[in-house]
Amino acid sequence: MYHLIALLIGFFIDLLLGDPHSIPHPVVWIGKLISAAEKLVRRMFPKTVRGENIAGGVLWVIVVLVSTAVPALLLYAAYRLHPAAGLVLESIMCWQILATRSLRDESMKVYAALKKGVPEEYRRAVSMIVGRDTAELDDLAVTRAAVETVAENASDGVIAPMLFLALGGAPLGFFYKAANTMDSMLGYIEMPYKNIGLVPAKMDDVLNYIPARLSALFMLAAGALLGMDAKNGWRIWRRDRRNHASPNSAQTESVCAGLLGVRLAGDAYYHGELHKKPYIGDALREIEYEDIPRAGRLLYATAALSLVLFGAVRFLLVM
Repeated sequence: MYHLIALLIGFFIDLLLGDPHSIPHPVVWIGKLISAAEKLVRRMFPKTVRGENIAGGVLWVIVVLVSTAVPALLLYAAYRLHPAAGLVLESIMCWQILATRSLRDESMKVYAALKKGVPEEYRRAVSMIVGRDTAELDDLAVTRAAVETVAENASDGVIAPMLFLALGGAPLGFFYKAANTMDSMLGYIEMPYKNIGLVPAKMDDVLNYIPARLSALFMLAAGALLGMDAKNGWRIWRRDRRNHASPNSAQTESVCAGLLGVRLAGDAYYHGELHKKPYIGDALREIEYEDIPRAGRLLYATAALSLVLFGAVRFLLVM
């Protein structure tokens, strides 16, 4: 029951405060752990494809074990000290694991820059939230990239960690966050990460398989509640949910594209290299700046609906 209460408190703190840059964030520490572990395993194993694949697997085990064990031990000590101390600490952990407000806030920075009409500013703003090259993007391409980011990260930044938090509290939430952060840092198809990042990328696919599909269904329901085109959202999801190299990324992107009636994805440059990618959705209209705040509202509604449903299931399980 404490896990559920902590999740509820953490969710609302996240909505109120987001991720203040003045407060140290555990994901930064996880990132430093990943970097240190990467250097260690690269020295331990031969620089062959197989050797780097094994190194990536060992790295994954090290990072998830440390990232899960440390918060678990801290919470064990806090709850032993006093249940209130444990609840406060776990609520803070849940807040730091979720990224609902920060995802919306960062996309709205892109929206504000687009409204100002200065290419250097909106390209710089979108470069903070996407992995693709942004130096040559025009305003509509930047808008599309921002909407895609909100749609895709609604799953792995909000709904998936929320599910893990509901299932196993903050320790399981940090387990997921560590695995997802490794994919973000190492899961590239270019060298020097192609081989060492294979296991982290595949494990992230496994861990997100169910959450991504739940997120898509919750987003469809949220879109219907917001008065968006749920019929088209369902149609595009059914048609385009596999239009991505990842088995999970297009799940929520396709729903969002259908609900908004726009076309997302397509070819993009990463590290100077063109990546051919299929489109997601139909261009029933041209994408516009206002689609960014629309995606933000859809994100918030999806998160709220997911919290209610996960919370209800958790409550029934512990009663």
